[in-house]
Amino acid sequence: MLGLITYSAQFKTSSISVSGEKRGNITVRCEHEDDNIDLIDLFTRSRVISVCETEECSGRVFKEGNCDVVIKNLIFSDAGKYTLRIYYNNDQTELKYHLHIHDEISVKTGEELKMSVLVSDADKVKTNSSGEWKEVWTRDHGVQSDRMNNDDNDGNLIIKSFLDSDAGTYRVLDTEGEILITVTVTESKETLEHTDDSKSDGE
Repeated sequence: MLGLITYSAQFKTSSISVSGEKRGNITVRCEHEDDNIDLIDLFTRSRVISVCETEECSGRVFKEGNCDVVIKNLIFSDAGKYTLRIYYNNDQTELKYHLHIHDEISVKTGEELKMSVLVSDADKVKTNSSGEWKEVWTRDHGVQSDRMNNDDNDGNLIIKSFLDSDAGTYRVLDTEGEILITVTVTESKETLEHTDDSKSDGE
């Protein structure tokens, strides 16, 4: 006779905000002290995330402690909503997280600036470079300035020839208006410090 394991459920609807720097690491805290954890699942609205058991694995996502999850070498496409489901003692808990990623870029006047911020969950991009917040890109209508264009293949928002008036903060928002990515752009007086992101950074 086969035994059947059933789980009761405890779900939290509010999201826990987590913020990390691009190329840095973040830890998703499970807030659970029970040692008898059978399994953890981490997933977004579109995919299940493979979580290694230890940091020694080759992937960027691994378990730490009882059920904390570390995401290392953050890229912009990591930003967004996550759900962590914890199974323990015939019970389960579900926690929701919103991951925000920030970066700083210094650009020389006249250079082309590529920001790989048009991730799959991006709905619009706003900037305060003019002193007030305004949209410079939307999912429905594309770029809002003739000095910009976008590369859908690489997810790049491109300023063709950077001016000091382009310096400021750029925010990428999802369809619910939550901030996915913040990029602070400053003018470099000497050499270009920004390195174009490879295609893998936008995936």
